Amino acid sequence: QVQLRESGPGLVKPSQTLSLTCTVSGDSITTSIYYWTWIRQPPGKGLEWIGGVTYSGSTTFSPSLKSRASISRDTSKNQFTLQLSSVTAEDTAVYFCTRDRGSGSNHLYDYWGQGTQVTVSS
Repeated sequence: QVQLRESGPGLVKPSQTLSLTCTVSGDSITTSIYYWTWIRQPPGKGLEWIGGVTYSGSTTFSPSLKSRASISRDTSKNQFTLQLSSVTAEDTAVYFCTRDRGSGSNHLYDYWGQGTQVTVSS
């Protein structure tokens, strides 16, 4: 049973850094061949891929967010963390961590966290 769960503040002030941690159980982020991925869904909009990290630690990001996004891992805790800097209200969304079986732009999210609402507001 693969389970992912997001944790982190639900409210972030503009210009601050959003930080969310995904805790994975039932699979290892260091041995799985899949991408461990962050996606988000702004209110009333579709899913947006943010970026992901592989079992080897390699990261990729959406071109629109790469300047602000980073993903790190804590392999001892089987966790990976998203940091999104300089947030604005447009970053308000439900954030999901997922396992991505896809390749390139063909994302196949087979396991999802439940999602966590992050609101950017002063």
